[in-house]
Amino acid sequence: MVYGYIRVSTDKQTVENQRYEINQFCEKNILNVDKWIEETISGSKDVNDRKLGRLLKKMKKNDILICSELSRLGRTLLMIMSILNECMNREVQVWTIKDNYRLGSDINSKVLAFAFGISAEIERNLISQRTKEALARKRSEGVILGRPKGSLSKTRKLTGKEIEIRALLDKSVPVSTIARILEVHRITVYRFFQEE
Repeated sequence: MVYGYIRVSTDKQTVENQRYEINQFCEKNILNVDKWIEETISGSKDVNDRKLGRLLKKMKKNDILICSELSRLGRTLLMIMSILNECMNREVQVWTIKDNYRLGSDINSKVLAFAFGISAEIERNLISQRTKEALARKRSEGVILGRPKGSLSKTRKLTGKEIEIRALLDKSVPVSTIARILEVHRITVYRFFQEE
C-alpha cells in the first residue's frame, strides 16, 4: 500500500500544499495514494501519541510512506532516525518529495537518512537561534513585541463563516449543533456573535 502522510504543527497552517505536492509526485510516478494520514500536531510529540505511530505499527513489507520532507516525520534527529529505523526494519520504504529520497533498508538509504537528519536539525537550530537573537535585539531597542496585552486578533476562528452560521440560526439549529458542524466549541460560537 501507498500512504500519504501530512503533518502540520498548528491549525493555522494548511495541509493543502503538502497534499498538492504528494499528488503531483504520484502523477509523475504513476502511483496512487491508497490512504491519507493527516494530523495537526507538533513534530516534537512522541510518535506513539500521533497518528503516524499507529500507521507505522500496521505498515507491512514493501509499503510506501510518502511525505513532503523528512522533517514532517519529526522535529529531532533522534526521532526521525527512530522512525526511519523502524521503517527499515519492517522493510517499509519512505519517499520524500522535496528531499527526493527513496529510503529503503539498504545501507545507502541509512547513510542518506542520517546525513539529512543531521542537516535538518542543524538548520532548525540555526533558524531558532537567529530568531531568538533578532527578538532579543528588538527588545533591547525598546520595541514591544506581539499583540498588545488584552487586545484581540482581527481574525477569529469563525471569520468568513458568518453567512453559513446565520443560515443555520435562521433554520433554528441550536448553537451546540452549529458548533459541532463547524468543529468548534459552542462557547466559540457564542463569543463570535457577542463580538460582532
